Amino acid sequence: MKAQLPDGFVYVEDIIPDIGVKLSYYSHYNFVGDTIDGYRANKLILTRETAIALAKVQSYLQSQNLCLIVFDGYRPQAAVDHFVRWANDLNDTLMKSVFYPEVEKQYLFRDGYIASKSGHSRGSTLDLGLINGNTGELIDMGTIFDFFGEASGVNYLNLTNSQIKNRQILQEAMKRFGFRNYPMEWWHFTLRNEPFPETYFDFPVE
Repeated sequence: MKAQLPDGFVYVEDIIPDIGVKLSYYSHYNFVGDTIDGYRANKLILTRETAIALAKVQSYLQSQNLCLIVFDGYRPQAAVDHFVRWANDLNDTLMKSVFYPEVEKQYLFRDGYIASKSGHSRGSTLDLGLINGNTGELIDMGTIFDFFGEASGVNYLNLTNSQIKNRQILQEAMKRFGFRNYPMEWWHFTLRNEPFPETYFDFPVE
């Protein structure tokens, strides 16, 4: 059963029924190594404007036999607070070898990987990649989602030609339909002219 969402928000599956959703924070496979506060279901929630724009991206990519896979969308402030508590516990490095092997945990704030506020909580930012339209397999982008390091940067070039091309395909498709990218993370996009640019929400994902 779906929860009642605030005005302006939608369950994305109601707009894009065939979109892939694999919320990393509703699992143990993330940089914390545990399910994150505020994530109670694998349900993608975004502002209506963002979902409508994303539907255009999905349709455009399907003509290239590709589909979107979303790792995170709307993020409750409770989840951001969970990340901050985790980042301040320097002894908890359970997932360091996978997600931040070259970054010391004490520098995650300084280097911009963790913050006390997130654009995701405004409902128009999302993290996503591509999957093969036939097999459902992830398209190789050179790093995993949420890898903390320079290799995740959009302009990082120490990759194979195929990985660089895959990143460019995602960038071009998202920008074509009104999204802007965060240069440190190939997967991170925000809708231009987002409807709640100053509001950080804290309702659960359920």
